[in-house]
Amino acid sequence: MTAMTSPAFQIRIAQSLAEVSPAAWNACANSPVEHGLELTSEDNSSPKLSTRGIPSNPFISHEFLSALEESGSVGGRTGWQPRHLLVEGPGGYLLGAAPCYVKTHSRGEYVFDHGWAEAFERAGGNYYPKLQVAVPFTPVTGPRLLVRQGPHTIAVRERLADALIEITTTNDLSSAHVTFLTKPEWQTLGEQGFLLRTDRQFHWRNSGYRNFDDFLTCLASRKRKAIRRERKEALGTDIEVCWLTGSDLNESVWDAFFAFYMETGSRKWGRPYLTRQFFSLVGEKMRERTLLVMARRAGRWIAGAINFIGADTLYGRNWGAIEHHPFLHFELCYYQAIAYAIENGLKRVEAGVQGEHKLARGYLPHVTYSAHFIANAALRRAVADYLSRERLYIQAAAEELAAAAPFRKDLVEPE
Repeated sequence: MTAMTSPAFQIRIAQSLAEVSPAAWNACANSPVEHGLELTSEDNSSPKLSTRGIPSNPFISHEFLSALEESGSVGGRTGWQPRHLLVEGPGGYLLGAAPCYVKTHSRGEYVFDHGWAEAFERAGGNYYPKLQVAVPFTPVTGPRLLVRQGPHTIAVRERLADALIEITTTNDLSSAHVTFLTKPEWQTLGEQGFLLRTDRQFHWRNSGYRNFDDFLTCLASRKRKAIRRERKEALGTDIEVCWLTGSDLNESVWDAFFAFYMETGSRKWGRPYLTRQFFSLVGEKMRERTLLVMARRAGRWIAGAINFIGADTLYGRNWGAIEHHPFLHFELCYYQAIAYAIENGLKRVEAGVQGEHKLARGYLPHVTYSAHFIANAALRRAVADYLSRERLYIQAAAEELAAAAPFRKDLVEPE
């Protein structure tokens, strides 16, 4: 892919995160700018590399993204070719970055553009390859235009946005897609000419609950009773639930979890994305930020869910089981996540995509954002028209779902 220069910055394309210092990447990913915080006015003309470790959003960390590459979950023949966008200052000093991939399909993204691809190809165009700015296989909102805090913050962010368009047009790519980005980034890309898309997920919010029962008291009586019944049935056949993190994450545990992941993933999706080595690498690189919620019966692991721990959010990811028990999925993925968040003072639980069934369990609708640059003018007009109508539908549906929240009407519902 062609790289570009500007009077102030050098644009470089890295074909692997191995080309980028973990400290330099994480310094960009951990910038307060990326989390909606106001910058100080101090001059950071000679800033030091971040010493705060893994960013508060773990998925944009060098550790997580490099584990995907080193394990072969991306790269090779997966259809996800790493082409990370870097903005460098004098001496190769990293000022900004974006996790980018050239895609030859639209799988593993969770923001569906298959219809756009089919329409363009029926009209004689080639939708693939395309450029994807994302965390592969991970529908979690977080920063995508990673900019180190300093005097050039705004300029670097704008340069990243411009470079995405230039890379797309100069390398004969059909489009550039930035998915599950933050709202400020979404607005910035809209100003740069990207088409704007919204969707929804269901997130749980901690309103200062003391324990799980305290949370239940805020629900309508019928919902409260239903959750208690589900939890009782889920664990009613001598099933024990364990929270595993840190040194608990040994290879035998990962072997068991990978068996769950493969069984459930193969049945639901046909071809799971993550390799066995990925879990070992994550367990090594991010063991204190990784939580396995595992179920055991008669001394054998039978099901589990993997979560990642952010600064104030627990992110639920994959789940699987080799034995099937009523409501065990809800217990491991939703109720145990809530209990862990309360016990550890986390503000939110994000439990992935889909699932209006989460609403009855205290997870409320939350808007997610994506931005899309379409190079072909005719396709761009058609997609823009579609998105204008889709945004209205998403907004109306979210309002309707919020009105059906399970919280008691005499209490102020969490936002």
